[in-house]
Amino acid sequence: MTAIDRIQAQLASHPVVLYMKGTPDFPQCGFSSRVVQALEACHAEYVHVNIFEDPEVREALKEYSHWPTYPQLYINGELVGGCDIVIDLFNKGDLNILLANVG
Repeated sequence: MTAIDRIQAQLASHPVVLYMKGTPDFPQCGFSSRVVQALEACHAEYVHVNIFEDPEVREALKEYSHWPTYPQLYINGELVGGCDIVIDLFNKGDLNILLANVG
């Protein structure tokens, strides 16, 4: 299974996926931490993928998403964006709306 196959399987198996540096309990960058805080404030159910644990996925995701930075949040298989976009959606109340339409 290629890294792209693993990404596609992760996105198909889970409605909300956060590709991040570290884990929700121990984020390893401030941007990942901020997105986790926004998701937690929305009481979101999500899975995370620590890109440090799978360097192949880390590199392949940039190609897959055409997004060069982390974290990357996906909802229903679609890239929502990185930290700035997620925080903007959260501040506007739109992140809750996106999460309410999961499934």
